Amino acid sequence: MIEDIWIDPAVAELRPDFAVLAMGVYGLRNGPADDRSRVWLAEAAEKAVTAGDPKVEAWREAYRAFGAKPQRTRPSVDALVRRMPLPEINLVVDAYNAISVRHGLPIGGEDLAHYEGTARLVRAAGDEPFDVVEKGEPAIDHPEIGEVVWRDDRGVTCRRWNWRQCVRTRITEETVDALFLLERLAPMSVEELRAAGDELAALLEEITPGVRVESRLVAAAGSPT
Repeated sequence: MIEDIWIDPAVAELRPDFAVLAMGVYGLRNGPADDRSRVWLAEAAEKAVTAGDPKVEAWREAYRAFGAKPQRTRPSVDALVRRMPLPEINLVVDAYNAISVRHGLPIGGEDLAHYEGTARLVRAAGDEPFDVVEKGEPAIDHPEIGEVVWRDDRGVTCRRWNWRQCVRTRITEETVDALFLLERLAPMSVEELRAAGDELAALLEEITPGVRVESRLVAAAGSPT
């Protein structure tokens, strides 16, 4: 699955320094937050980057490049570092949120059981379906024309690069196979990106000893690998 992930040239044109470390993780045994994940979150809060960190500001600049207002719809890592203490969700989500704030790195998690086709980062046409919950009821939204979105064959899986994930592919306690997308812009180095991936793999191994992890770096044009 991760071998086929691609970045639209129109996105690469916006930010040629963009790269994503895609991690396919198979055989997870997820569960509710526990004492282990509470320690991860507490330690991450102590070592988290601030909202003024250059790595976080790079994402606000990326949002402005495609017309989004980052003060209204914040990049995921920007929203997380402003939300201390981090909320408890489940073991796997707590793991990648902890890594996210420590490194100033947006991380998305997708349940592969509900994913259809290849993950790709594109500029939206505007008619793609994006499933949400509004007032407690399932609903369908759509991205704006030109918005940077992650999508699969069925529709948008994450709007505004990493702002909001669809309901369909969220990581739950029942998730077994997952895709993680660790997204880098300068000034984060590719070496730090890979180190964050190693840290995430170690936490997932703690959750599920023997879990299988595959990874691939996918870079925009001109991004160092």
